[in-house]
Amino acid sequence: MHAIRVASAALLGAGALALAAAPVAVAGDVTPFGFGVEPEVVDPGDTVTVYIDRAGGGCKGHATVSSPVFDTVALPPKKSRAKAVVDWDARPGAVYQVAFTCDGVTGTAPLTIASDRPVPLPTPVPVEPSHPKGVHAGEGGSLTGLDAGRVGLGALVVAGALGAAYRHVRRPGPQDES
Repeated sequence: MHAIRVASAALLGAGALALAAAPVAVAGDVTPFGFGVEPEVVDPGDTVTVYIDRAGGGCKGHATVSSPVFDTVALPPKKSRAKAVVDWDARPGAVYQVAFTCDGVTGTAPLTIASDRPVPLPTPVPVEPSHPKGVHAGEGGSLTGLDAGRVGLGALVVAGALGAAYRHVRRPGPQDES
């Protein structure tokens, strides 16, 4: 009987830990129709294709596609794709939002202007080996990306579950009270 109580408390603690460590979902543009820009990274003066997915029935009427870096494009009810030319004065490295509006619903997608600056290659740095025999292994990589807040919260949940299980197991039962 005690084993069942301890196992229940441990499962409860493990479930709480799993919920505490789960990533939080972030809501983006939710529309009844799909949309997009191809390609998503362009140079100033390039042509992009904008599209709306009308197959699901979420966009039946006229649609408009607009952005600060090209003229507004109108899509009649039977058309789902169109071309747009990116302005020559679009700022390299900037990300512009492209707005897709149909039947009163609007969604956005990013359009990135390619940077005209070349990315410098890193300069190799000679390294003097501190351990001439073999590789120094066992460091790095295994704990990268951990969030201290989530680790602490998980540790508190586990500690609380273990404490509750211990107290529950150590509590005198009806046969021990005489």
